Amino acid sequence: MKHIHLRPGMDRRVKAGHPWVYANEARMSADAKALTPGTLVVLCRADGKPLGVGAFNPRCLICFRMLGPPGETVDQAFFSGRLKRALNLRQRLFEAPYYRLVHGEADGLPGLVVDRFGDVLSVQTATAGMEELLPEILAALDDVCAPKAVTLCNGGAFRKLEELERYARAAKGSLDGPIEMQEGGLTFLADPLGGQKTGWFYDQRDNRAFVAGLCRDARVLDAYCYAGGFAVSAAAAGAAHVTAVDSSQSALDLAAKAAKLNGVEKRCLFSRAVAFVELARLGEKGERFGVVCVDPPAFVKSRKDLKPGLKGYRKLARLAAGLVEPGGFLFIASCSHNVSAEAFAQEVSRGLGRTGRILRAAGAAPDHPVHPQLPESAYLKTLVLQLD
Repeated sequence: MKHIHLRPGMDRRVKAGHPWVYANEARMSADAKALTPGTLVVLCRADGKPLGVGAFNPRCLICFRMLGPPGETVDQAFFSGRLKRALNLRQRLFEAPYYRLVHGEADGLPGLVVDRFGDVLSVQTATAGMEELLPEILAALDDVCAPKAVTLCNGGAFRKLEELERYARAAKGSLDGPIEMQEGGLTFLADPLGGQKTGWFYDQRDNRAFVAGLCRDARVLDAYCYAGGFAVSAAAAGAAHVTAVDSSQSALDLAAKAAKLNGVEKRCLFSRAVAFVELARLGEKGERFGVVCVDPPAFVKSRKDLKPGLKGYRKLARLAAGLVEPGGFLFIASCSHNVSAEAFAQEVSRGLGRTGRILRAAGAAPDHPVHPQLPESAYLKTLVLQLD
């Protein structure tokens, strides 16, 4: 393996367990710059002492991602070992095989995400290193999970950061369309190849269950409903009526089918609209709901978006809070990893325009573990408030 050296004094974070090295921390020699993105290298201190083995991309801000200690062999057996460890954790957390199996850095596999839908696996490779190692990863998934089908869901814009092409295809087997999956005793539909991300947002599992517990006999509004996770859970928990809004017709179709599968379609209305526009329209009409859910896509995808993104969360809180009846509940979320929990809570509080109380502040479900030295992996922030 080639050796990449850090600049003097730049080894503290790595020695403390941080899995990333930034380009300005490494000595970018001509040889280093000439390496193919995703090349496995040995990371060394400035004095040459090895620190670990990982994937190197000279064209990316995060130029190195740690995979193991010095001397680690990164092959199929390596991935099988990491996958078995991840699988053992999920099997302890959940009885049914519907969960995020691999969550990047926290599972020792930076740049790799694997969601499990029974005997179907949905895989994302977000880095050049994981893209180069796909053959070994797929062989290890076969070894550990023996799936009937594996999809590669690599259509996200995040791949631009590593200069990777975007695509979505089957790597093993085939899918005829959306597949059924289970959560909270309910049946939903996930679309690994045609939907967003890997086809389902397992990270909101616990938050959906908590919010559903507030919905009995209530009128519920679910903006950004996607495939109906919050909406159908609310209806199944006894909501009097659920209005679900999304800008994607294909997502609404999945949600409507899930409502029918669970026998709650008569209490659900699925409406195609832009969330901000629809929230404003409902407010102007004087509509009020016992529970309002707003779970938008990331407003802050990079640090340059931070200021307008924070204003967006404040506006969203204002519009959503205005639709909550006195004594009702607001659930609001941010999946922007560049926004801290404190900043998110502050913008929400500024946007409310009324008094209330925070009942719950939470993150992602436990199949989305957080890396102790990587606060960015605690990307999901959620608040549940009761408003006066």
